[in-house]
Amino acid sequence: MRDILVTLIVFGSLPFILKRPYLGVLMWVWLSVMNPHTQGWGFATSFPFAAIVAGTTMFGMLFTKDAKSLPMTAFTWLLLVFALWMSMTTVFAFYPGESYVMWKRVMKILLMTFVALMLIKSKKQINQYIWVLVISLAFYGVKGGIFTIRGGGADLVWGPEGTFIGGNNEIALALVVIIPMLRYVQIISTNRWVKHGLTAAMALCALAALGSYSRGALVAIAAMSAFLWLKSRQKLRIGLVLVILFPVMLAFMPARWTERMDTIQTYEQDASAMGRINAWKMAFNLASDRPLTGGGFEIYEPATFARYAPIPTDIHAAHSIYFQALGEHGFGGLLLYLALCIVTWRNGTWIVRKSLHREDLVWAQNLALMTQVSLIGFWVGGAFLSLLYFDVPYYLMVALVVTRALIEKEAAVETTPARLARRKPLIGSGAQQPAMRIPISASK
Repeated sequence: MRDILVTLIVFGSLPFILKRPYLGVLMWVWLSVMNPHTQGWGFATSFPFAAIVAGTTMFGMLFTKDAKSLPMTAFTWLLLVFALWMSMTTVFAFYPGESYVMWKRVMKILLMTFVALMLIKSKKQINQYIWVLVISLAFYGVKGGIFTIRGGGADLVWGPEGTFIGGNNEIALALVVIIPMLRYVQIISTNRWVKHGLTAAMALCALAALGSYSRGALVAIAAMSAFLWLKSRQKLRIGLVLVILFPVMLAFMPARWTERMDTIQTYEQDASAMGRINAWKMAFNLASDRPLTGGGFEIYEPATFARYAPIPTDIHAAHSIYFQALGEHGFGGLLLYLALCIVTWRNGTWIVRKSLHREDLVWAQNLALMTQVSLIGFWVGGAFLSLLYFDVPYYLMVALVVTRALIEKEAAVETTPARLARRKPLIGSGAQQPAMRIPISASK
């Protein structure tokens, strides 16, 4: 039944995608992030739904009259160079066959990232795009949170098998990243019951992340909370919520969970933590030997560790987006990825600054701030996980790029006196100007 349902949804969407290709981006995000076909047990689990949607979207782009220009920003150029750089390192990869398979997977993600940059143009489309992202991951958060409550936190929460977020650590970080975006859609929602439902979803996502027993997720949550508190002008209110909420959630978890989290302080005695450090040293040594090309995709093999690792027999994945970029694509690959992160952050800061005191851009300000909070969580938690190619952070980066492009476009046309006269007045014009607020309650 689930296989049939997914099939009907996908094929039923194709005529609409041909007419409005941006809907194909939304469908692609749903398929690639949620992977709904993995929830079935029959033919749908291996059916190429994503490829069909991608092909239909690009075919529709040939005939649509909708705007479809690629914003040539610093982010766009860096992402393009990063894609070309990874293609170059694949040519010189240690394991060409395995590397080529991963290269194809990553290039599909980046191709649709460029398509999203071309097709997502309006405020409505941006918000629809964020809603699809939120629903795709919150599904597993709600499911995992209920599972954690029912079992008293005794069993680990896992993600959908065969995906980027299939492991307990990976699904935990994905859920941590999506919580601020849940907050954003709650802010823009007008229905009271939707707001209450999103509050419950945020709590369940947090419980599911804790129920994964992921130490990296706990660190990411702490980093996000600290950043949100620092950026907010309601420090007392948010601080009280965090002080009350976190202890309640932590008290719910069993002693086994507390014992695992305590190993953060004694990582030298933890085999998993030391294995990660061994993998990081391997990646650094490999990049030092091959600074331009690294080893290409899929380098985590016995021969590679025998050549570059301090402990040759302790074989692990990269367990860090930064060392993953370094080991697989050399110092150039790492610098390009860090540049992408910096440009993304600057885009968010630019949006917040330009939308200050603009009633018509409050949504953009909240989107930029919540996206920055999400990315802080990913960049901190990702320091301990092999999620360099996880698509959600790239989709969040796209949201900031297209939002900035939209604001710049609107600013460019609002130059005549007539346009300026029709624009909504600034908040506080002729009156005392209120401080920026980050609401945290479920309703206004």
